[in-house]
Amino acid sequence: MTEADIKIPYAIANFAELRERGYYYIDKTEYIRKLERYKAPVFLRPRRFGKSLFVSTLAHYYDRNKADKFEALFGGTSIGDNPTAEHNKYIVIRYDFSKMSMSKDKGELEKNFHLLNSGAARVAVAQNRDIFGDFTFRSDGNASQMLREITDYVSSHNLPPLYILIDEYDNFTNQLLVEYNDAMYEDVTTDDSFLRTFFKVIKSGIGEGTIRSCFCTGVLPVTMDDLTSGFNIAEILTLKPEFSEMLGFTHAEAADYLRFAIAEYGPQASFDELWTMIVNNYDGYRFVANGTLLFNSTILTYFLKNFAELSGGIPDEMVDENLRTDVSWIRRLTLSLENAKEMLDTLLIDGEMLYSQPDFKSKFNKRKFFSPEIYPISLFYLGMTTLKDAYTMVLPNLTARSIYQDYYNELNKISSKAQLFVPAYRTFVGNRELEPLFYNYVDKYLGQFPAQAFDKINENFVRCSFFEVLSRYLSDSYTFAIEQNLPSGRADLVLTGIPGSSFHNDCRIVEFKYFKASESAKIEAMDAPHEEDMAQVNGYAADINAMFPYYKIKTYVAYLAANKAAKIFSANG
Repeated sequence: MTEADIKIPYAIANFAELRERGYYYIDKTEYIRKLERYKAPVFLRPRRFGKSLFVSTLAHYYDRNKADKFEALFGGTSIGDNPTAEHNKYIVIRYDFSKMSMSKDKGELEKNFHLLNSGAARVAVAQNRDIFGDFTFRSDGNASQMLREITDYVSSHNLPPLYILIDEYDNFTNQLLVEYNDAMYEDVTTDDSFLRTFFKVIKSGIGEGTIRSCFCTGVLPVTMDDLTSGFNIAEILTLKPEFSEMLGFTHAEAADYLRFAIAEYGPQASFDELWTMIVNNYDGYRFVANGTLLFNSTILTYFLKNFAELSGGIPDEMVDENLRTDVSWIRRLTLSLENAKEMLDTLLIDGEMLYSQPDFKSKFNKRKFFSPEIYPISLFYLGMTTLKDAYTMVLPNLTARSIYQDYYNELNKISSKAQLFVPAYRTFVGNRELEPLFYNYVDKYLGQFPAQAFDKINENFVRCSFFEVLSRYLSDSYTFAIEQNLPSGRADLVLTGIPGSSFHNDCRIVEFKYFKASESAKIEAMDAPHEEDMAQVNGYAADINAMFPYYKIKTYVAYLAANKAAKIFSANG
């Protein structure tokens, strides 16, 4: 199968290319109509959530030069079947701040800003030369002045207004924060800096009517709030329920996407089996309290493209490495080792973080971003926590759990050297006995922790950290689920053999029971699991077997008492 045969649009952010080449498209154009109520909308999502494709969609919808392609590009879409009066009516200028070249020198950074964004103004004029006539820039090379000159010309010649798009508006300012360059960040966002001047021109143009709208995408609200009067007309739509599904895929959208991939590229597993797999691995983002759970569009598309390339096989690596958020954000956010450890303890041991609704909806400048009480909100915008309900944040998926667990190990100087674990896993591939892997984890992983650490460690930490160790060496054999929802309850840890591999139909379910160190004698005296624990884990097995009767399921109950005692028993013989 050639690249051209695969119609899964991974890494394609050009709307025209996607539509003209017949790639699978999940229609989000219904939101265009809703956006027309706003003059300066800002929409935030974690990185690689489809923001650039949506910006491209808006550009093609509003660009006066694309009118002759409207039916070809938007035919059959929600907005194509019922377009607004504003389609193809404007002069579109697209800025992409993610392309900004960084510098530690403010003067050089300003030069790079103008160099990048002057090009966008030139392109807009060149593409609309039929109405700009002999217009030339007097201040070519200064992005703000060039935009001002365009708006003046639009006003004096009664031309169509501008429609401005700014993708990743905070990309380079976020890089300044990550690199601890707070002084330059403040220079860029305060007083009469080049960035504030640029947004002041946009604000003025919107007020005058020479700019119809300025739509910005980004990750954090921090820069927008710090610009204050420079762009105080901005309306951040991220937390509005009616926009919560604008980027990211709902369950219905993801299910249809999966059915398309199965029909086109041939499955080695059933829809139900693949659906369970992607829900366990990729689902979990909620951007409005009590709102819809969403898939990250890039993660799911990455999986399906690999699925297509393997003619319906399951990729060895389930996670797009580009989605592993740089741990430098966590380091920068927490400021101190003590804060970092406290945050990680909360997420990996307690399993959730509490947040305040007023904090969630309040102004969110740089000073507040680094306040420990705001960590849940900061992590939410970065895509590293998500809303469980109106009071708590949780980790969104297994990718996030791995990232946090890796960093936890680093901060606590827990070695991940392969020689500690590989011998046990090499043996497992031959005999398929899970019990030695558990004892290897207890000895080689938990055995590195000082005794006082077990005052905090609990069952939640055990299942997360055992999963993390398992996933290092078995990700090409199994997919994993933590606290998988089943009719009879939530299974602590489920390993499911990957279709197409020799492990297919092999399913393992582990239930953990954690005790205080003072109760270690109870575990040491055990020679079989408790009947009620066996009944619990075997109930989970019955639920899974009802869905997948061909699975060969083995169940286990694992008992731990801090660092004093550990035993694991097979619960189904």
